[in-house]
Amino acid sequence: MPNLKEGYVFKGDELYKEKLYSLKHLHTPPIAKMIASWIFGIGLMGFVVLFMPWQQNIMAEGELTALRPSERPQTVEAVIAGRIKQWFVMEGQYVMKNDTIAIISEIKEKYFDPELLKRLEEQIKAKQENIESKEAKVEALVRQIQAMKTGLEFKLAQNRQKIIQKQLKVTSDSNDWVAAQVDYQIAKRQMQGYQTMYDSGLISLVKLESVRSKLQQSEAKLIAAENKYWASRNDLNIEIIGINTLEMETLEKITKAESEREATLADIADSQGSLAKLKNEYANMKIRNQQYAILAPQDGFVVNALKQGIGETVKEGEPIVTIMPDNPQKAVALYVKAMDVPLISVGRHVRLQFDGWPALQFTGWPSVSVGTFGGKVQVIDYVNSKNGKYRILVVPDKNSYDEDWPKELRIGSGVFGWVMLDDVPVWFEIWRQLNGFPPSLQAYQKGGAPLKIGNRTKKEEEAEQEIK
Repeated sequence: MPNLKEGYVFKGDELYKEKLYSLKHLHTPPIAKMIASWIFGIGLMGFVVLFMPWQQNIMAEGELTALRPSERPQTVEAVIAGRIKQWFVMEGQYVMKNDTIAIISEIKEKYFDPELLKRLEEQIKAKQENIESKEAKVEALVRQIQAMKTGLEFKLAQNRQKIIQKQLKVTSDSNDWVAAQVDYQIAKRQMQGYQTMYDSGLISLVKLESVRSKLQQSEAKLIAAENKYWASRNDLNIEIIGINTLEMETLEKITKAESEREATLADIADSQGSLAKLKNEYANMKIRNQQYAILAPQDGFVVNALKQGIGETVKEGEPIVTIMPDNPQKAVALYVKAMDVPLISVGRHVRLQFDGWPALQFTGWPSVSVGTFGGKVQVIDYVNSKNGKYRILVVPDKNSYDEDWPKELRIGSGVFGWVMLDDVPVWFEIWRQLNGFPPSLQAYQKGGAPLKIGNRTKKEEEAEQEIK
């Protein structure tokens, strides 16, 4: 700046000519220039990042479980009520299938008798013998009924022959009676003729008396023949009444025997019902005796004893211990929101972070994530589970190059997962997150709706075949 003389005044154009504006004399620090460069670079990088692909994902929490229900932790329950008599295991011990866990004793007075099975066997044997005797009685009654029917037929045939004989005798006596009537009429006419001749004096009184004697003899024969005929008819009627009476009496005996047989059969049926009840009670008691020993249902570890001590009473169906099956096929149960379920399909890739395994997860760029493990969706529930969320089961993805899941994982440990969807620009994901929208369906449906096989997709069908 030139030296100014005292009292000298510059004009405006002279000031510009001398270039005396203040910015000319301000110097920018080097650090400010560097910061500005960094800000510009970061802004440019951020602008470029906005157009980079970002893989959408659905975040969910869950826990480690087993894929098959038979491999999940289960409680061993007491089938019958009892009192703990002896323990054979301790917590953390490995047991094999059918190993004895504990022994319980009886607490119901109905089953206190140590010889109860023997008593039941004796009752069953006695009931069987009773049934056999009644069956023998039925057979005897059947033979008796058959014998009475056979005897009735024989007697009826015999009496029918007698009736035929009586009928023939009635016919014969009837003929004799008719002949006696003819003889009597002849003798009567002769008597009348001889009486006329006697009155005319042609014959003697002796001759007349002789003819009169013959008339009386004819009359006597007529009466005898008539009596004989009616006696024969009476015998025939008596024989007919006798055969009817015999038939009625025999049928009455047969009916009584049949009634007794039916009553015996009813007793047999009742005894068989009682026998079946005794056999059922015997079988139940035999099975109950086997329930005193609480056995391990499968190989595994005793993880929790729900009952302690000796003499503690347990109820029917009350759990005793919890067993964790050995070497289960592990899976992760994640719970997702209802609005995210339509975006998930069987076979979708999932990134997992297990409790106790530190990880650095870049949700949009899973390739640069550190400490996470890969998996794929195996099962999607058709109904919601807890808190209105839907459960999905994730299994290790054997087709990926991810590291295998840690062997030290324990069932029930916490898991945080990301179900990986399709790629969208970073700016779209930021806009979606700021507005609280669900992941976009556009990329998911770009190739068309998933192929349906019945009510399932093709991926679900393939996953089911893989499980089988």
